[in-house]
Amino acid sequence: MEPLPAAYPEGKSRPAREIILRTEGLGRQFVVGGHTVNALVDLTMAIEAGSFVAIMGPSGSGKSTSMHLLGCLDSPSTGRYILDGEDVSRMDRDALAAIRNRKIGFVFQSFNLLPRASALANVELPLQYARTERAERRARAAAALRAVGLGERMDHLPTQLSGGQMQRVAIARALVNDPVLLLADEPTGALDTRTGLEILALFQTLNDRGITVVVVTHDPEVAQYASRVLRFRDGRLIGDESRAAPERAEHALARLAASAGQHDPARHLAHRPGLAARESAAHDPDHAGDHHRRGRGDRDGGRGRRRGEACQ
Repeated sequence: MEPLPAAYPEGKSRPAREIILRTEGLGRQFVVGGHTVNALVDLTMAIEAGSFVAIMGPSGSGKSTSMHLLGCLDSPSTGRYILDGEDVSRMDRDALAAIRNRKIGFVFQSFNLLPRASALANVELPLQYARTERAERRARAAAALRAVGLGERMDHLPTQLSGGQMQRVAIARALVNDPVLLLADEPTGALDTRTGLEILALFQTLNDRGITVVVVTHDPEVAQYASRVLRFRDGRLIGDESRAAPERAEHALARLAASAGQHDPARHLAHRPGLAARESAAHDPDHAGDHHRRGRGDRDGGRGRRRGEACQ
């Protein structure tokens, strides 16, 4: 992965332990069939700049509601939400859209890429909405793609990319506006184990460089890579756990590769040349008979030598 451009958080560092978002008694109610449903109740918490936080909980726990509120996709019924020093609790839709464009980068499970647009054009979209000039837009989108390891795939359509590559495009798009918060909703849910670990390793690398990452997940294996885990149940925050040394995804990838190598037939044969020769002969009818005759001769000669040695 290439270094992040200077416009990203490495060149826009924030004071250590600065609070990037804070909620005070945040709540969200919905009226369903004449009944009030408390989807989120009295959420009070703070997240520091440069954190990697996982929001966990089963279906109906309130984690998705909290993600919508933190992402300014919805407004709270009660309480306050301060994002990067701005109280966004009572902003109207247009103001919230502007906040999302300037301050939040989204990564979704389903990628949400335009199917007929190239990777570069997909990454440019937030900059188009921000009315960035074309030349700057192209340069920043290209830099974001290089930063996530897709410098050679800029002109590819989503249908020409793997699932992991599509998610990398989505991450580049989330980064291109230099957000204060990267918010990911089940980002590995549609990926296989290895590709999911690659995406988590990318998140950890971005976090190492100062980007605040919040991942919403139901999967404890994903949460183990975060430095802080918030647990929700029945619309309430019930647990807040910090980890000084979370698991590193690149280490898990290395273990996975080593495990796969142990079950690789080619690797197995490489350490047993005799078996490799027999396997080769078994698949080569022209040499199979010769190999069998040589093997038989070797065995007969061996018995003769052993008999001679026994008589000495």
